[in-house]
Amino acid sequence: QVRLVESGGGLVEAGGSLRLSCAVSGGTFSSYTMGWFRQAPGKEREFVAGISRSGSSTNYADSVKGRFTISRDNAKNTVYLQMDSLKPEDTAVYYCATDLSEHFPPDDYNYWGQGTQVSVSS
Repeated sequence: QVRLVESGGGLVEAGGSLRLSCAVSGGTFSSYTMGWFRQAPGKEREFVAGISRSGSSTNYADSVKGRFTISRDNAKNTVYLQMDSLKPEDTAVYYCATDLSEHFPPDDYNYWGQGTQVSVSS
């Protein structure tokens, strides 16, 4: 069974940076499209970024373009989200996800990690 475990969240001041990691086990990581989502208090979960299985293709929400970078290391079965120039409105629980397929972008993401909290102070 595929398991996704996020780490790297925390509290940071506005303008600061964080790098989130998502370690994947129990599957063939290099075959999967991966994504990052977030959910702020009182709001619906929203897409943040996605990356193809090779890492050659990425896509981003408009709200994070130019500030966040998704990447992956297939040798380490890990996907990353580098977050720079953080804003208070980036405060949310961040989740990594996959649909266990090579399609990019996928029709839907249906396997999720437990999430990691990111808090940005003003």
